[in-house]
Amino acid sequence: MIKWYKPRRRPLLRQPVVLVALGWLVLVGGAALLAPWLALGDPVVVSAERVLLSPKADFLLGTDMLGRDVLARLVWGGRWTLGMGLVGLGLAVGLGLPVGLVSGTVGGWLDVVLMRMVDGMLAFPGLLLAMATIAVLGRSIISVAVAVGLAAAPAYARVARSATREVRAQPYVDAARAIGSTEGHVMVRHVLPNVTAPLLAFAATQLGWILLNGAALNFLGLGVELGTPEWGAMLADGRGYLRDGPWASAFPGLALTLTVLAVNLLADGVQEATRPR
Repeated sequence: MIKWYKPRRRPLLRQPVVLVALGWLVLVGGAALLAPWLALGDPVVVSAERVLLSPKADFLLGTDMLGRDVLARLVWGGRWTLGMGLVGLGLAVGLGLPVGLVSGTVGGWLDVVLMRMVDGMLAFPGLLLAMATIAVLGRSIISVAVAVGLAAAPAYARVARSATREVRAQPYVDAARAIGSTEGHVMVRHVLPNVTAPLLAFAATQLGWILLNGAALNFLGLGVELGTPEWGAMLADGRGYLRDGPWASAFPGLALTLTVLAVNLLADGVQEATRPR
């Protein structure tokens, strides 16, 4: 007898790769939150006597071209980078989710109008749309968060609409309408709880995109002020000294890479854990 293989869901905390990714995110996030209380140097104090010192006992990750402690700047930079990413993600979800839910639930002419607006925003490259937003709002870390959040919102709206329409086709939604439930009640009571899992996984994936694009904007000098310890800005500061002090750019680049990788692995784990049997 032929036995068909049926994939089984694995709980999130039983996936070793996801646990490693989650541990890294907890480590980075905890260090960023506790930065003021950790035994670190001042991330903005310069010193001509310790320019481009290689990693050693006094400076575990070395110093940059102005004599600033790379480890201290890396930890403090996590506050700016991760904070920007979370604010941007909150804005993307806050704008995209209602649009996708309403469009997918109501349908008709409203669906057409909303999706054509979303398509118009998707026609612009995300980074270009973010740069245009910063040009309007001005240069600041909040402007970067708003810019990347607005750039990510159309894709989230599209995914939310697709998930909503899939749930709307289920028999229990038709049964709810048959007993007199309004579209608002159906959306809140039946649609939203059943689209949470895929939208949560996509939100985690979008967080990685937001972190990368926010760091790119800061790398280009469109975000934080000069000298602010932010991972993208640190990459820009150290790019002219790759021959003499590669650690000034290598460590923030490695931190950004590992964080985005951890976020994507966590998103895969969430999708695996919530996949229907």
